[in-house]
Amino acid sequence: MKSATGRSFTYTIVQKLGHDIVTGTYGPSNPFPIEAELCKRLGASRSVLREAIKMLTTKGLLNARPRQGTWVEPEDNWNLLDPDVLRWLLERNFSPKVLLEFTQVRLAIEPMAAALATRHSTPEGKAGVVSALNRMKAAELGEDDPLESDIAFHVSILRASGNRFLARQRDLIDAALRTSIRLTNRRKGVRLASVADHQKVADAILAGDVEEARATMHALILEAMTLIEKEVLASGEGL
Repeated sequence: MKSATGRSFTYTIVQKLGHDIVTGTYGPSNPFPIEAELCKRLGASRSVLREAIKMLTTKGLLNARPRQGTWVEPEDNWNLLDPDVLRWLLERNFSPKVLLEFTQVRLAIEPMAAALATRHSTPEGKAGVVSALNRMKAAELGEDDPLESDIAFHVSILRASGNRFLARQRDLIDAALRTSIRLTNRRKGVRLASVADHQKVADAILAGDVEEARATMHALILEAMTLIEKEVLASGEGL
């Protein structure tokens, strides 16, 4: 059975239940439903539902034990480095503080990725960076999607780094940037990201200038972090 988007029915259930857990539909004051109730509500077989529960358990959202039932884990146990969990958190009564915390992580990761890309990137990796930058230039002309092209640029550098662990962060970066880019562009009063600033990063990588690649990427993310800090203060959450 497939959902309308073509994804497996199990994945559709994971998205539905995961979103409900993170946004507070289920929790201490509203226990997670029993298996029979969920099967009926979702129109799912027991095997499909159990697979979905298993996936949510690996994300740290649920715990399930024989004869004890299934319950929502405390938020401290959630896997915040899971792209789905991060996206659901950002959708939960949108919290700029969550976005700020992740942007601080980006500040630790992406300048290093840019520096490594100058040393270890293959011709294919460098071509990926150039292609993503060209997409951003096309977006300025209305010939590509501004958000997708900006995300593609940052992901291309993770891939070009030659570090498998950094490359695996692509889905996490993608999830965060879908909220971050909209927020920071609104704060700056612009519709598009600065291609010139991204060009500096790409030029440094292509020239093999490690410190310049690191510094320009650091500056790019630091600007975003500063704008998000202003949003946090305006929201009253406090830094």
